[in-house]
Amino acid sequence: MSPTRYRQLAESEIGSTIARLRDRIAERFPESGLSRVAAELLGFAKESAPLLAYLRRPHWAIRIGVGVLLAGMAGVLVAIMVTVRMPVGVGRLSEFLQVSEASFSVLVFLGAAVLFLVTLESRLKRARALRALHQLRSLAHVVDMHQLTKDPERIGSAEPDTPSSPERILRPSELGRYLDYCSELLSLISKVAALHVQWFNDPHTLAAVNDIESLTSGLSAKIWQKITLLDRSSE
Repeated sequence: MSPTRYRQLAESEIGSTIARLRDRIAERFPESGLSRVAAELLGFAKESAPLLAYLRRPHWAIRIGVGVLLAGMAGVLVAIMVTVRMPVGVGRLSEFLQVSEASFSVLVFLGAAVLFLVTLESRLKRARALRALHQLRSLAHVVDMHQLTKDPERIGSAEPDTPSSPERILRPSELGRYLDYCSELLSLISKVAALHVQWFNDPHTLAAVNDIESLTSGLSAKIWQKITLLDRSSE
């Protein structure tokens, strides 16, 4: 057994866990919207495999191209330094200042170009990762929408429903299981998000993943408040 097995997330294991959760939801709540959300998350996890592989491996075509361009820029800079002759003499001070200003502008332009080229690969990967994470964030909100009207306080309440009240179709035991499934889905969403930074050390992407983890943790905490209230009411 590899000593690093439990030091990193396994894409296949996360996918298997999502598949089992989808089946559990479908078996207990067939044709429910929550089972379709679980199926959507499983589909997303499968579709993200090429992206995760892209984030993990170096993009050699970009790196070689950037290296060639940087070498060419360095060659041009050396050629300029060799051919340019600085004016001498006090009377030519204005020419010296003009040459210095032009040289500074060239250096600023070259510095910006170097920064753009060096960060090109990371920016391309970041753009794709952030698009995927945006979809995961939306999935988390969809899960929250499915549990939004599942209110334990309405179970056994003598207060009559209004025409716009949500249907009370779940028994207490079913409601508890439903809410638990929602919490599991949110946890798995955060795990899928974490895969996007496991091999891609980018601060912007990491911040987006942290935002998703905070979002899912907060939503899950609200769900567990409902589960706790449900347990107390059944005592």
